[in-house]
Amino acid sequence: MSDSVQTTHTAASAGSSSDGDLLAQTADAVRAAGSVLRERFGEVVSYRTREELMSALAVNDDAAMDLLRPVLTRLRPDAGWVEDELDGGALPSGEWWVVDPAEGNVNHLHALPEWAVTATLVRDNRPVLTVVHLPLTGETYTALAGGGAHLDGRPLHVSRTADLGLGLVATSQARPDESEEVVRRIGSSITAMLFGALVVRTSVPATLHLVNVAAGRIDAFWQFAGARADLLPGALLVTEAGGRISDAQGRPWTPQSESFLAAAPGVHAEAVATLSR
Repeated sequence: MSDSVQTTHTAASAGSSSDGDLLAQTADAVRAAGSVLRERFGEVVSYRTREELMSALAVNDDAAMDLLRPVLTRLRPDAGWVEDELDGGALPSGEWWVVDPAEGNVNHLHALPEWAVTATLVRDNRPVLTVVHLPLTGETYTALAGGGAHLDGRPLHVSRTADLGLGLVATSQARPDESEEVVRRIGSSITAMLFGALVVRTSVPATLHLVNVAAGRIDAFWQFAGARADLLPGALLVTEAGGRISDAQGRPWTPQSESFLAAAPGVHAEAVATLSR
């Protein structure tokens, strides 16, 4: 992968009519799973121990996945499944579904609106198509490799901001129980961006920041570490919306990278310089 996520552009794969049809059917399945979670949303779910928290998260995941898995398996019966949404690194060759049935699950449990359902098809370690659905607003973001990024059918384009000092930027906690080194690196990067950017937003989940980068509402997003399910949907959306993807040092990003940066082209270099201080 490179500063724009490597995608497949052959007529027989990404961008083909068959993948376009698959994207539409995937979007239908993701919306249906979102409806299930929307019906479960509204009351704060209390928990007193880590075990109770994990159990509550699993109930949401299972409710959505019970609908998603059979549909997506029927669409691509030979595709593998990434079982752990917190996994990172490269995948074996072939097709894989990378699904987060409740992205921002903790927010859902706390009756906060920032959560989504995502599904991405990866082919030979390249994202082919992705769907991000926000059940509370009804918005559906889609991207097809070589076919652009869209919000409910309307084309998306990253911002044209050319000065980081005028930009809105965002970051997200990569995962629970991060190492002290990564936590301190996150803190230092936020401090650097507070000096370099107009506004810094910090919240989870990563995907919702990335759809905002793709839509031109936020100028850059960065994160240290992270999982495929966090970053692949937004990486494809941002790339297809004309943005740049790299690691925080400006090097080509892969799911094995230790950092991630998605930015409008006009602020990418300045964001790299700021994060490298």
